[in-house]
Amino acid sequence: MNNLLKTLTVVMTDAEIRRHAQLGHVRALRDARHPQLHFRYSTVDRNRGSWHVVIGGKWGKAGSYPGINAKLMQATLPEILARRAADPDATSTTTSWRTVGDVLAWYTDRMGRDRGLSAKRKASALSALRCHLVPRLHDLELASLDRSALDRLLMWPMQERFALSFVRSVYGVLAAAFRQAARLKHVAVNPMADLKFTDFVRTRIRPKPARLRGDDLPALLQELGERIEAAPVEVMLPLMMLCHGTRLSETRLARWKNINLVTRQWFIPADDTKTKAEHTLPLTEQACALLRRYRDLQHRGGYTGPLLFPGNNGAPLSSSKACTVFVSVSKGEWSSHDLRKVARTAWADLGVDYMVGEMLLNHAMKDLDATYIHTTAEGMKRKALEAWHAHLDQQGFTVFHGGTYAGQNLGASAAQTANGAALSANQYPSQGRSQNKEGAARQPGDGHE
Repeated sequence: MNNLLKTLTVVMTDAEIRRHAQLGHVRALRDARHPQLHFRYSTVDRNRGSWHVVIGGKWGKAGSYPGINAKLMQATLPEILARRAADPDATSTTTSWRTVGDVLAWYTDRMGRDRGLSAKRKASALSALRCHLVPRLHDLELASLDRSALDRLLMWPMQERFALSFVRSVYGVLAAAFRQAARLKHVAVNPMADLKFTDFVRTRIRPKPARLRGDDLPALLQELGERIEAAPVEVMLPLMMLCHGTRLSETRLARWKNINLVTRQWFIPADDTKTKAEHTLPLTEQACALLRRYRDLQHRGGYTGPLLFPGNNGAPLSSSKACTVFVSVSKGEWSSHDLRKVARTAWADLGVDYMVGEMLLNHAMKDLDATYIHTTAEGMKRKALEAWHAHLDQQGFTVFHGGTYAGQNLGASAAQTANGAALSANQYPSQGRSQNKEGAARQPGDGHE
């Protein structure tokens, strides 16, 4: 053998790669059956190396050995050649992933460790992966993933059993997995790039009808009014959502230090919102009176901590327990989201500007709106909620804040003030600090969510 030889032409197999790894003068191998395929040994560890596809003198790295063995590289080569024939600048990259299950396993692990996603969103996506995508698509070859296969294995069977809105959400997780994999070059081609949900389902998905209507409010407020003394948390949680149109997660995480009864504002930190943008809501006189009454009820029940809706072990009320509250209050007839719907509908009927209503709901603005609108419109938001609460008063809301009620603190005595027993907020001076002009400072407690 010529010891000066650097590149050998061989029938490329793993055995040949291992055999020539013992010969230090062999720098590279070329496949006799596929002349475009080259293998280069690592200069650091000759048990490792890299695959390259050479077309017209232009080299393109296709992957690493032994992660991608000879058999897998040769099986993938025709696809790479076709891709580069169509586009000379296309990559030659391939991976050891062969099935849709490989992509889903990677995406499942990635989502589970993504700190940028809320726990609720993670749980929803992981459920879609575990219960639907992996069981139906795990063994499907990546090269076989097309409209026909996706329709046969996933879309059509699911639409027979589940609501179309749910099927669309599962499809969205699959599309996101492949977009991310392609973006990070884990797959050379995104097989879903040209697919869309309407390729499979032509039926228009309509919003769920509201199960709670404005006409239902008098009876609801009357029932809640009868229960507030015995079950203040079960009443206050839906009341706060009805009064302000907030989401369940935003409401159950509320803290007293973020309630300012002097400036009459409720501050919701970015970490507590779905949009990850901080949100400030005006508090009307009715809402302030309601919050004072609720704080008194908490004190009478022995709770003086930092949370409006405390759960176990000093943490806020959990998502599951908050849902249980609504099952109890609504008897299963409507959900927490129906409160947002009834509030939003009423705001429109009351003539509230569309954009003001969207700001109150803390909906994410469209890109164009976000570019040109740089205001939180606090004055208009306050007028909108004042009109809404005046309307609620006509439906029976006054029972929660008007007149006198059992345990009402009509005035703080000197002794109460000295002991911090009167409702006031606390020592926190800025945005989201609960304070009361009528009483002295109270320490609601420290703690982190």
